[in-house]
Amino acid sequence: MLMESCSVADVVEELRRYIAVDSSKVIRFRDVQAVKLFDELRQRIVECVAGQELVTAREWLAKLKQMLDEVSKLLGVTGYTLPREFASFFADPLQHLKKKAFNYSYDYVRGLLQEEEFWDKAFRAVTTSLRTNLRSCYQLWSIAAIVRLLGDKGYSIAYPENRYLNFDRSGKQKLGTIPPNIIMLNIGRGYISFFHEAPRPLSWEDTADLQRVWSLYVALRPDLMVYSGRVLDIVDLSSNPPIKRPDVIIEFKELDEWWKRVRDLKGYFRKPLSAEEWRSKWIDGLFEGLAEAMGVRRAEVEKRVEEGASLRLKEYQLILLYKATYKPRKMFLVSRRETAPEVKKSLAESGIEVIDGVEFEPRNLEQLVDELDMIASFAGAESIVIEIPRHLAIKLEELRRRLGLRTLNDVLEKLVSENLGR
Repeated sequence: MLMESCSVADVVEELRRYIAVDSSKVIRFRDVQAVKLFDELRQRIVECVAGQELVTAREWLAKLKQMLDEVSKLLGVTGYTLPREFASFFADPLQHLKKKAFNYSYDYVRGLLQEEEFWDKAFRAVTTSLRTNLRSCYQLWSIAAIVRLLGDKGYSIAYPENRYLNFDRSGKQKLGTIPPNIIMLNIGRGYISFFHEAPRPLSWEDTADLQRVWSLYVALRPDLMVYSGRVLDIVDLSSNPPIKRPDVIIEFKELDEWWKRVRDLKGYFRKPLSAEEWRSKWIDGLFEGLAEAMGVRRAEVEKRVEEGASLRLKEYQLILLYKATYKPRKMFLVSRRETAPEVKKSLAESGIEVIDGVEFEPRNLEQLVDELDMIASFAGAESIVIEIPRHLAIKLEELRRRLGLRTLNDVLEKLVSENLGR
């Protein structure tokens, strides 16, 4: 048991000498020493629970930062944004995990939690956050590596136009669309559009709106959906799921034996709540309401919606469900470690190609990048925006005036026809 191998009793005993707990069970910190001891308590909890994995986390984050720096240098990226939770972990994993232990440490010190319950809750909070963020870290490293390898093939970033890469989706769907994270362009090949964890709820105002977009609250969310051409929105509320059919889906697995993990699908098709009911939940707390709608708190969901039995699936079965649901033209699974032969065979028989043993080595993704290069097209693009050096643009303008042509496009047309004969 964790509480037997990790003790914080000495810190707690000393801390209680520097605090007072009032009749409402609110802690009053008497001086700076109390604050320092409370911080030490949380740090000891995290180091005890996370252990060597905290070292691993720092190593993975360093590899991600290196890859993002390489992408920035190669493709002229001006900056990037990360999902809020992961951004905190990325900045300082220890401090982030200490935040997860804050509430339970506070309740333990003021006597609201017994020692065993405290360790159980703290363990779950820290390990869940650690695993979630390590998963995000490997996903983002893989996506950044794919972008870098496409850059090596002559692709540039066409979207966002300011080359500020947005790996998060906060506030991106308020206008009722699901925009891409990245669109890459090779002038000789075409566009490739990337959507990272894209199927998410859209904004709504009344019951009719909520019912219209409800399916996005419960849509399955693959790691990466890739589309041929310049695709700026993948919402299609007339279909089920309400997402345009992707050309490629890519799943990323960071765990050693990822296929043994079991996932619980809590009825991912549910009866829509009314807007009035939803608004009351908003008042009670946006987080709790959304968690209930997404099936995080099953007991509460059962009170509000008609729900069927929960499904427990192995991780590789969930991948098969993604394929069956979204029907991508191709599907790949990228695994950091080697995949069990029987699992690999099962996925291959279902049309899912496994690229395993990738670790943090970009060259192991070259096969996947070659496949993505093949789906590039100019679909959805009547024109192409090409950046040229300022001095060259000035010379083209001078040539336009000298020739008496109307636009720079006319200049280019003339140069092409005179030199290529067409």
